Amino acid sequence: MSGAELGLATSVFLASAVEAVEALTIVMAVGNSRSWPSALAGAGAAVLALAAIVIGLGSAIVKLPVDELRVAIGALLLGFGLQWLRKAVLRAAGLKALHDEQATYASEQAAAVSAGAPEHGRWDPYSFLVAGKGTLLEGFEVALIVVTFGANQHRIGLAAAAAAAAVIAVVVAGVAVRAPLSRVPENTMKFAVGVMLSSYGLFFVGEGLGLSWPGGDAILLAIVPAVLAASLLAVVALRRPAVP
Repeated sequence: MSGAELGLATSVFLASAVEAVEALTIVMAVGNSRSWPSALAGAGAAVLALAAIVIGLGSAIVKLPVDELRVAIGALLLGFGLQWLRKAVLRAAGLKALHDEQATYASEQAAAVSAGAPEHGRWDPYSFLVAGKGTLLEGFEVALIVVTFGANQHRIGLAAAAAAAAVIAVVVAGVAVRAPLSRVPENTMKFAVGVMLSSYGLFFVGEGLGLSWPGGDAILLAIVPAVLAASLLAVVALRRPAVP
């Protein structure tokens, strides 16, 4: 596996793991409060829909001209990366609250309970819809990342495998602890994903515009640290001084 492919797999794995943790919290909240069969069915339907998106978009995108494809994919990855990075920087600087899975779980559980108890042994549309919507929304961005990353290097299978591995790891961990995965360092993972996506986005845009990067893929070993350093400097610049 080349360095670029390793970076692709790592970025997709981390992004998928973060979104899978958030989706798992929603599914667990409605499953524990109302109906596990209906919640799992909703999550399963959403996963199938996301798989169809990856297959459909992936097949269409790889047919585009290479240079135009790299510019478009680079722009998308840069957009995704800067979005993830902006939020992570604000959280690290103390300007945005850290994501709290326990609080999300409690909020979703309260909403599920307030919707009224489902009939015993009956299909529960609420659980199906909430779990399905949560899984679909959390996974949609990952599906686009899988398609864009994979299509650029014609390795959609590798990107999809990395995403699947992340989802399986999160589900296994959730089943093992039987509670929201609140100890997962989400902000650190989001920071890493933001840095990786932004770096690859810059690299692909440059390639698509005809820029000949010194060393080819090896230039990523310089781009990634540069983006990371700039992000850490932004955290330092934005961090509020401690109140005495």
